[in-house]
Amino acid sequence: MAKHVVVVLSEPFEGQDDAFNDWYENTHIDEVLTSAGVDSGQRFELTAEEGIKSPHKYLAFYEVEAESGKDVLTKLKETRRGRQQCDAFNRKTAGMWVFTETGPKHERGSD
Repeated sequence: MAKHVVVVLSEPFEGQDDAFNDWYENTHIDEVLTSAGVDSGQRFELTAEEGIKSPHKYLAFYEVEAESGKDVLTKLKETRRGRQQCDAFNRKTAGMWVFTETGPKHERGSD
């Protein structure tokens, strides 16, 4: 099994931030964790940028162990119908990428 991170860039439809954020934080992440075998998930909001302008304001970051990145995507797709969806979520502009670890995790203060 390898460690993977799933990065999701997304945004709500205009004027739907409150409904989108409530659903994502209070429903969606927990459903992904329980339905797709994901180990952890956390959301972030863009607050500063340099270089290429980000097309999205929100990022979700999930950690999961699986045989391959393709297996992660397959599991997420297979379990999607069982998760509550949100009308405020603009799926047409969202993107999801799976990255597989290539080396050990480095932490400040560790030897």
